[in-house]
Amino acid sequence: MSDTPRHTVRYGFIGCGMMGREHLRNLALIPGAHTAAIFEPDDAMAAAALALAPGAVRVPSLDALLAHPGLDALVITSPNHCHADQLQQIADARPLPVLCEKPVCVNLGQVAQLRALAARHPAPLWVAMEYRYMPPIAALVAATHCEADTGGSTMLSIREHRYPFLTKVGDWNRFSANTGGTLVEKCCHFFDLMRLLMRADPIRLYASGAMNHNHVDERYAGRQPDILDNAMVVLDFPGQRRALLELCMFAEGSRYQEEISVVGPRGKLECRVPGPGRFWPTATLGPAPVAQLIVSPRSPQGPREVEIPVPADLLEAGDHNGSTFFQHRRFFDLVRGVPGQPVEVTLDDGLKAVLIGLAAEASARSGQAVDLTSGAYRL
Repeated sequence: MSDTPRHTVRYGFIGCGMMGREHLRNLALIPGAHTAAIFEPDDAMAAAALALAPGAVRVPSLDALLAHPGLDALVITSPNHCHADQLQQIADARPLPVLCEKPVCVNLGQVAQLRALAARHPAPLWVAMEYRYMPPIAALVAATHCEADTGGSTMLSIREHRYPFLTKVGDWNRFSANTGGTLVEKCCHFFDLMRLLMRADPIRLYASGAMNHNHVDERYAGRQPDILDNAMVVLDFPGQRRALLELCMFAEGSRYQEEISVVGPRGKLECRVPGPGRFWPTATLGPAPVAQLIVSPRSPQGPREVEIPVPADLLEAGDHNGSTFFQHRRFFDLVRGVPGQPVEVTLDDGLKAVLIGLAAEASARSGQAVDLTSGAYRL
C-alpha cells in the first residue's frame, strides 16, 4: 500500500437488503467513497440499491463481482448464513479488504472455517459491530475505560427492549439455521460490547430464553419459526465480575431501546439510546428522545445527565444512531491508507461474539451453564 492515502475508494457490495441500503446511504455521505458494483439476486432490492448508488453496475454473481475491475474494498451485507462461504470465496479469488456485517458466521463449523481463513487472508477483515460506533455508547466506552467515574467495571448490564424482527426477503431470519439464533443474530453486538467494556473475555455463562409471543402463529412452507423473542444471559468475567443481558423483542413501546449501565466501586455510568426514529410516534408523542449519558458518583451523590445528540442527516441515513457512518468513515480511512488507522473490530472479535451467542443459545436450550474456557465454545 502506498504511503500516500488515496482519495477515492471503490466498493463492491454483496447483498443489498435493508442493512445493505443503510450502508449505501452512509457511504454516500463520505466524499471519495464510490459504490462501483453490486451483487444482489433480488430484482426489487437491486433496483432500490441502484437508486441509492446510481453510478454502480449490477453484476449477476459473486464471481462476476470479484472479477469487476478497479475495486478497492468489499462490503458484505447478505443474509447471515452466507457470510462464511462468501468470505472463503473472496479469500480464494480476490482477497480485498472486507467490511462484513455481523454475525460473521452462524455455527461452530463456520467458526472453525473462518479461524483457518484468518491465518491466510492478507487484506484487512473488519466485522461490522455498529453498536461500538453509536455516539452515546462510544462515550460510555471512553468513560468506562478512563475509570475516573467508576473506579473500574464490576457489574455491567445491557437491556434491549425493542420491536420484533422485521420481515426479510425469503423470511430467512425466522430460522436459527440461517441466523445462528436470536442470541447470535441480534445479540452478538452486545456480547462484543461486553468484551470491550470489561476489557476481558467471559469465562462462563447461563442463559434462559423462549419464543413466547412473536412468530408463534407464523408458518413458512409448513415450518414454524424457532427464534427466541426474549432472553436473559448472565456472564461471569475474570476477577469476580459479571454482566447481564436482558432482551425483549415485544417492547417497542419503550422510550429508550437500549439502556446500558456500568458500576464500579466509585460510581455508576449509564447510557440510554433511543430506537430508530422512523418508528417513533411523533404525531402523538412529539420529537423522538435524545440519547443520554448519565454519571452517578457514590460521593458526592447526584447524577449528572448529558444529552448526546446525533446529527439529523446521520439519523436519516439509517436505524443505528449514526454508527454506520462513523464505522464506515474509519474503514474508508483504513482502505485508503491513512496512517495509524487499524482494523478496530477484528475477525477474532467477530468470532468470539458469535461463540458467546452460540453458547447462550445452547444454554437456553439445555438449562445448563456453559464453560467458555474449554470445549466447543472456548474463546
